[in-house]
Amino acid sequence: MPDLRAPVRFAVVTFNSARVLPALLDSLPAACDGVAWELVVADNASRDDGLDLVGARLPGARIVRMGRNAGYGAAVNAAAAAPGDWGALLVLNPDVRLAPGAVPALLAALATPGAGIAVPRLTGEDGTLALTLRRRPTLARALGEALLGGTRAGRVPALGELVVDPGAYRRPGTFDWASGAAMCVSRACFSDAGPWDESFLLYSEETEFALRAADAGYALRYEPAAGGVHLGGEAHVSARLWSLLTTNRVRLYARRHGRVAVALFWAALVLGEGVRAAAGRRASRAALAALLLPARRVTTLAPAEEAA
Repeated sequence: MPDLRAPVRFAVVTFNSARVLPALLDSLPAACDGVAWELVVADNASRDDGLDLVGARLPGARIVRMGRNAGYGAAVNAAAAAPGDWGALLVLNPDVRLAPGAVPALLAALATPGAGIAVPRLTGEDGTLALTLRRRPTLARALGEALLGGTRAGRVPALGELVVDPGAYRRPGTFDWASGAAMCVSRACFSDAGPWDESFLLYSEETEFALRAADAGYALRYEPAAGGVHLGGEAHVSARLWSLLTTNRVRLYARRHGRVAVALFWAALVLGEGVRAAAGRRASRAALAALLLPARRVTTLAPAEEAA
């Protein structure tokens, strides 16, 4: 349960985010609807004027300058560690904007017995539902997605991580993990589960945190009464980011399973990316190379790469 005596802390991770920041910043007061809040922006060495926009629109906001493109998890941890008390940490991508009243709805979800993480209903800018809910990674799901694709496999829970049933997005529920673009974490959950794993740089860090929180006894609750818009989508058009996303899936699975299971999981991803690479998908060619050749794996985020 969140500590309502302390403010909600927005942890916004930025990297050259000036284009999308104004809409997010302007949405925060109405999203809080009377709930006490504060904003901490953790910036991964932006070169645009995004931080000037933050200072102009919300002079009370605090800026944590990472000094480099440190990745999403590192920036979330830095925002959480900034001086001051908070009762819930609301992690946000800069290209999200929250609907009025979203924060009280998320806090109500966190008050559900056993909950430690709450996530909202997100849509695209055109109003299309964003499929943000996920099931935990398994070998059967990796193989199902390799053969059928994520959306088709997701129609059968045993065969896909992605929750595609529209009905699941119309009612509150408990899920294994969800997109980290907008994720509200109670102070108790963050303290007991520990900080986000910074080694993932980008992608799978929210999965790892949600699964580790579950290990500590904290459930992830989805709350459709909390709304928002998320632009997103970089990983599906960037070969470098898709490569990182794919190899991080293997790294995450390896944290929880033995060598044989990990080898089979890796093989399922090689199959899936190989099929799509043969069909001409450039991002899958990069992912396949990274799966097969350790030297091709992304180990740092270049200054020009997106970190949020």
